[in-house]
Amino acid sequence: MALRLEDKKALVAEVNAVAATAYSAVIAEYRGLTVSQMTDLRAKARASGVYLRVVKNTLARRAVQGTDFECVQSALKGPLVLAFSQEDPGSAARLVKDFAKANDKLVTVSVSVGGQLLPASDLERLASLPTREQALAMLMGVMKAPIEKFVRTLAEPHAKLVRTVAAVRDAKQAA
Repeated sequence: MALRLEDKKALVAEVNAVAATAYSAVIAEYRGLTVSQMTDLRAKARASGVYLRVVKNTLARRAVQGTDFECVQSALKGPLVLAFSQEDPGSAARLVKDFAKANDKLVTVSVSVGGQLLPASDLERLASLPTREQALAMLMGVMKAPIEKFVRTLAEPHAKLVRTVAAVRDAKQAA
């Protein structure tokens, strides 16, 4: 069913608003996927905070104008699905990578992060980025490590004294 001009304008505005706030984008060709597989992909995208949309390429080119994802315009050829990461940079890449494992018809065309168009082979690298919670946990671990080491260093002389006294006591009891 053809879209009316108002619907096209609304679609372009919606995708543009999402692209303006997204961290990364993954473009994948979905040729050969069944309706149930696409429905499953959309459900997984909603659950993981990824905006997933099938858009005509001419409308997608207009939608990404003025955003960090203008660089993907050259990759928009064929039946494509656009996946924008809303929560963390790697969520769309993880979604496409995991879904493509079970469905070989979903083929990654390109990846875009920070205004740069990357080849499809960089999907794995983007998917391996930690989530926000994982990154915060790693940061907290790095921040508290010096304090923990300092506390252990302060406590070590007392612990060594206690171990020495215990060793002397054990030696006297054995004798």
